[in-house]
This record gives sequence, C-alpha cells and structure tokens, in this order.
Amino acid sequence: MTCPDKPGQLINWFICSLCIPRVCKLWSSRRPRTRRNLLLGTACAIYLGFLVSQVGRASLQHRPAAERGPHQSRDTAEAPFPEIPLDGTLAPPESQDNGSTLQPNVVYITLRSRRSKPANIRGTVKPKRRKKYAVVSLALGQEALVGPSLQPLEAARAADADVPGYVQRGNLANVGEKHWRLIRGPGVRVGGSDLQLPKARESNIRIYSESSPSWLSKEDIRRMRLLADGAVAGFQPVSSNSQVRLLMFQGSAAGSVPGCGPSPCGLVKQPLDMSEVFAFHLDRILGLNRTLPSVSRKSEFIQDGRPFPVIFWDSSLSPTSNETHSSVKLTWGTYQKLLKQKCWQNGRTPRPDSGCTAVHHQEWSKVALFDFLLQIYNRLDTNCCGFRPRKEDACVQNGLQPKCDDQDSVALEHIIQRKHDPRHLVFIDNKGFFDRSEDNLNFKLLTGIKEFPESAVSVLKSQHLRQKLLQSLFLDKVYWESQGGRQGIEKLIDVIEQRAQILLTYINAHGAKVLPMNE
Repeated sequence: MTCPDKPGQLINWFICSLCIPRVCKLWSSRRPRTRRNLLLGTACAIYLGFLVSQVGRASLQHRPAAERGPHQSRDTAEAPFPEIPLDGTLAPPESQDNGSTLQPNVVYITLRSRRSKPANIRGTVKPKRRKKYAVVSLALGQEALVGPSLQPLEAARAADADVPGYVQRGNLANVGEKHWRLIRGPGVRVGGSDLQLPKARESNIRIYSESSPSWLSKEDIRRMRLLADGAVAGFQPVSSNSQVRLLMFQGSAAGSVPGCGPSPCGLVKQPLDMSEVFAFHLDRILGLNRTLPSVSRKSEFIQDGRPFPVIFWDSSLSPTSNETHSSVKLTWGTYQKLLKQKCWQNGRTPRPDSGCTAVHHQEWSKVALFDFLLQIYNRLDTNCCGFRPRKEDACVQNGLQPKCDDQDSVALEHIIQRKHDPRHLVFIDNKGFFDRSEDNLNFKLLTGIKEFPESAVSVLKSQHLRQKLLQSLFLDKVYWESQGGRQGIEKLIDVIEQRAQILLTYINAHGAKVLPMNE
C-alpha cells in the first residue's frame, strides 16, 4: 500500500478510516437500527463507492497498454485520429486545462510533402534544354545583328525604323506572292565586348548517341546539317529557263563542299516529293551510296510553311541534256544490249565496236534493285509500260503511256555520272511510290538483270531492315513528324519489306547471282 502524496488523497483516506469501522460496528452491533444510523451508513457506503471508482480509474491509466483487455484496444483503435499537419511539420504536445500533458506513449504521424521537381534520372533519350537569353542594355551600343533570316518587306521596313543596323543583303522577289528580303537576326554583338545573344537552336538532325549510324558517313551528316539548319542567303534558278530553284546557304567555308558558286546550295523540291528523303536513307542502308543527301525542311516563305525536301546540289555532276536529263544517251533497246555485254566487269576493257558506255556493268544492277523497291519508273520505264499507271503519274499527264508498242526506242532518263567518275552513276529524282499494290508492281525494271549486289541483298535477308530504317529516319526531325511519327513511318517500312520479300523470291526463281560489288 502506497502512501498518498496529495492533500485530496489524504482527506479521502482520513474519512475512509473513520467511516469504515463505524459502519461495521453499527451494522454488527445489537443497537437498534434507527433512522439516523441508517442514513449515516448509507452516506458512508456511497462515499466508499465513489472512492473505489476513483482508485480504479487511476490504476487503469497507469497500467501498460499490453495488459488492457481486447475490448479496450478495439475502442482505442476506433477512436478518430487527431488532426495531423499535412505540411510535414510537427507541433509540440498541447497542455491540458489541469496542467498535465499528453502521455509519452502517443505516436505522432507526419506526411511527407510532394516533390516540387522530379528526380533527375540518367539514361533518358534526350535531355531537355532551356533557351537562355541575355538582357542587353541599350546604353552599351547597337551593332549589326548576326544570324540572317527572311521577312516580308513591310516587316523589314518597320524593323529598320526601330532598330538600326538591319542591312539588306539580297533580293528574294518572285518567291510566292510576297516580296521577301533578307535581314539580320537574332543575336546582338554589342560594341567590342564578347556579350552576345545566343543564336544556337536545336538542330533538325537528331543525334543523341556518341556516334551516328554506321551507314552514314561524316560527310553525309555534315551535309544533312547544312541542308536542315543552314542559314538561307537567297534563291537562284538552276538555269535561265528552269522553274526549279536552288536554296543558297551561308556560313560555309570556301571550297569545303562542292556548291553553286562560293556557297553550297540545295535543290528545293515539292512537298509531294518527300519520298526523296526516304530514298536517301534506304540507299545508304543498302550500301549502294548512289544518292545525294536529302533532308526535310520547313520555312515560312517556302511552300506556305509546309515541309519540303531539299537535295544537296553537287556541282561535280556531268552536264545533262534538256530532253532526257541524262549525261548518257540510251534507249531501252541499247540498254538491254549493254547488259549482255557486261561492260567493264572484272577489269576488262570492252571492244570499240561493243557499244559500251563509260558506265560500269554493275551499276545497272544497283539501279534496278533500288528502283524496284521504291517503284521509281522515271528512269528505266518513262512510258509506264510495265504497270498500270494512275491519272496522277507523269507518263499519263504527258501523254506517254499509250506509246508502248515500240519500247526499244524509248529513251532512258536521269542517267547521270560525275565528271571525275564516269564509271559510277548518281541517282537523282528518286521519287518513290508506296501506294502501288503487289499485283501492280513494275517488274520491267528487273528485265535483263542477272546479278544483284551482295551488300543490299544481305540487308534484305537479315531482318534488320526495319530497325535500321527507323533509326536512320529518326535523325530527320521534320521528316519524322511530317509522316505522322513512328506510326506513319512503320507503314512505309511495311511496304518496303513486302517488296523486299517479293524481290528475294524473284532472285531465287530466276537464278540470279548475288555478287560483291565494291569495285
């Protein structure tokens, strides 16, 4: 029995010590149980009951939680939690009115606040870059703006009135319906200091790995970047009577690449010729390396802002005739005779009376394979005699389709060599057709071909054509987006894979040879 340590408890124990013996004595004695004695006993009994209840409550509060009954634990669990701060902070225990604080076995629960920024995860495909612009004070001076761009003359005149230093560099009239003018911007070089507004922007040629695909050379990547991101200096026609225009670029070192004059150029094609870009990547993957670099580009002052293909202009190409756009004049009949002669194969010099041209025999095998996969007819079948053409095809538009009775006299077109390399061909005007059904493929393109390049056939057999095309075409951001992303590109690759299987079946059925052609 513990000694009470508070005044209230001392009083209770004193009264209890007086009442209990007296009640017992009155109850057990033989004295008459008068009304006074009964009332006094009842009062003492009530007071004793009150004391017992107080002692029991105090003992329950000091008992450990493990010793409580199951019903008490369930009641405690069902009690609602006090308010919990959601901001991650924890307030000290609140004081009660009687001066006591919350018991030390109370558990405080806090919730962590949400992260304001996501974690920086390594291995992402592309880091997000933010463009930062420096704020330049006008008191430092105003110099010429670097980074040329094209704006309408009205906007250029308004800009001249506001910012001095805009210099007219070229006359770009007759481009669309508006008159355009070259002005400088964006970027400021202030005084003689190094403070500049950065003009760097994200390239349209996306290479996120350490190296580019193995089938694209460093020169290919450099020319692709020039065509996709190069600053435009102006336009010039290919010839005096031609409607085809060249896009002239700035910022290239003199003599670094062949070009039209001191600066390199790109041939601007129509938006419907976007398959030229696909043809370039397919040519490199197959190991033919006969097409010129091609990319897609968008500009506000060309083709109404729609994506259009730009093909690298190579001034080393041999001059062509105006009729056939070829540096070698051949008809279908002459072409079939050359295939039988196998000119220049295995290092043999043809006889003077053989009728051979300077083109190597194996070049025709590469042309036939390439044109069949893309169903290009404007080189070997200009009259569309090997398939059923549509109204939109050039042979029908020019009225050439009915002229298939005398095919031997039909001239071949777009047969072009280089001045310094007449043995090899350069594939130009490579507009392909992906909407031609399997029962309407042009097998005339394969007529007379008995050999096919091993490098190309091995890629078609390897089951890696799709993967390589996806990886290669992804580099060209504008082309990838113009075709509807991966979903649209996959549909084009489906067509090429189907034609590749048909071509492999044709090679096996006709007993054609597959030879290395790396002469």
